[in-house]
Amino acid sequence: MRLPFRELKQGEDYWVEDNILADPLEVARRCIAKSTWTLGSPWRPEPWPGMRAPDALTPDELDRIERCVKQRLGIRTLQPQSQSIRGISGHNHIQIVGGGEGVARPHVDSAKICDYAAVLYLHPHPPTIHCGTSFYRLHLPGESPDGNVCPREYESLSEVPGLPKEMDPTMFQEILEVPYVFNRLLAYKSDIIHSATSYFGWGHELASKRMAVIFFWKAS
Repeated sequence: MRLPFRELKQGEDYWVEDNILADPLEVARRCIAKSTWTLGSPWRPEPWPGMRAPDALTPDELDRIERCVKQRLGIRTLQPQSQSIRGISGHNHIQIVGGGEGVARPHVDSAKICDYAAVLYLHPHPPTIHCGTSFYRLHLPGESPDGNVCPREYESLSEVPGLPKEMDPTMFQEILEVPYVFNRLLAYKSDIIHSATSYFGWGHELASKRMAVIFFWKAS
């Protein structure tokens, strides 16, 4: 089975909004100061890397984000993910990942969880802009390039008939990159193959690492 391919268009498949928060430095400081974190890979067998903490944004800040997303999508209501079917919600979580804690892992977000996802870049001084979010198409060794969209009836690429159950980054070809810019919100359709482009920060200080708030919504 071959995957569908969609030529990605800003304003139709993904949306970029810069300077989204009124005081992003205060939000970044507040997130770094959190005392309780859930660890992902490489410490625990989770599909996501680094560490997460809930309630990254206040209700007012979250309302600002959602009003912007609804306007861009042209819809009236967004239903936030409240509980992952795997046990931990990722919506409105701050996620911090160092350079040695993760690599680009192209994937799609479960259709059971969300129709749209978004990421808010919160590190004020990233060492490179090439650590934002990239979109990919499948390109298996020895075959012609495949699609970039997971059919909605499947929760993940590994469930699609004919595709490998275990997939690694060498099986994908980057087709579009959205650079990391402080206080930038990137929203996108969750069935498009995507990943963080790269991670940074090699010390123990949280402030040295890639930091972003993640969001998942169902359209309703």
